[in-house]
Amino acid sequence: MSGGKLDPIDRHILSELQADGRMTNVELARRVGISAPPCLRRVRTLEEAGYIRGYHAEVDPRKLGFEVQVFAMVGLNSQAESDLSAFEQQCREWPLVRECHMLNGEIDFILKCVAPDLSTFQSFLTGQLTAAPNVASVKTSLVIRDAKNEPAVPFEVLEERLSRLA
Repeated sequence: MSGGKLDPIDRHILSELQADGRMTNVELARRVGISAPPCLRRVRTLEEAGYIRGYHAEVDPRKLGFEVQVFAMVGLNSQAESDLSAFEQQCREWPLVRECHMLNGEIDFILKCVAPDLSTFQSFLTGQLTAAPNVASVKTSLVIRDAKNEPAVPFEVLEERLSRLA
């Protein structure tokens, strides 16, 4: 089921929760213009259907001492499905790897990594990542600063697209 199959109230609920997942159901219902009981039913249905995967606090990594953020571009020796899956599983087990995305093109995977300092990341890079089975190459780029960090879905783009299709 795509975003277009949700009604405007469901999309509004998702947009509001994406902006503030801690609001009460009563506040959410007020914002989307319905009463609390049907709002709660809709939220539960959206959760059960997988539109809402969880609720999280946005934590500032630097305030917690994670000063280093690095993107690592990884090339593998083999792109057989079993080898890709094995690498993905290995990434899930490395705490410094916060995101792992398989790409098409010259790079097989891009990893977003965080570390408290450069020496910790370097130890991970040389002792684990480059030493992992099937890893052929790793190129890294250190993040200097974040110009934009919006993990949320741009609902305004979805609404504009749906209005053009209507």
